[in-house]
Amino acid sequence: MRKRLPALFGSLLLAAPLSSCLAGPHQLRRSIDDWDHKTYVNSPWFNAALWIVPVIPTCHVLAFTADFLICDAYAFWCDDAWDGSGTGFQHKEVMATDGRVGSLLLDKAEWTRVEK
Repeated sequence: MRKRLPALFGSLLLAAPLSSCLAGPHQLRRSIDDWDHKTYVNSPWFNAALWIVPVIPTCHVLAFTADFLICDAYAFWCDDAWDGSGTGFQHKEVMATDGRVGSLLLDKAEWTRVEK
């Protein structure tokens, strides 16, 4: 039991800095979201095909991994953790061709309400 205690403590020390990598601007993941959004607006059928032939899901997994290991860790430890302010992400503006729905986090947002 005494031998396991230092190993457990060491694991917790290693997990603490890595768990902060779950926070961050998620630049690669949100860029994949922007690409997915733009593709859907331009061609819903092509976008559906990219989900069925798991191109977009694979990109999400790769982006999550790279964000976790590099981008979010850098943004958190080298910038945001010390000044107490988070780094924002600028989403790509996509011109709606058939209407649009708002984020559910916006004021007066309604579920699946399409604005034309």
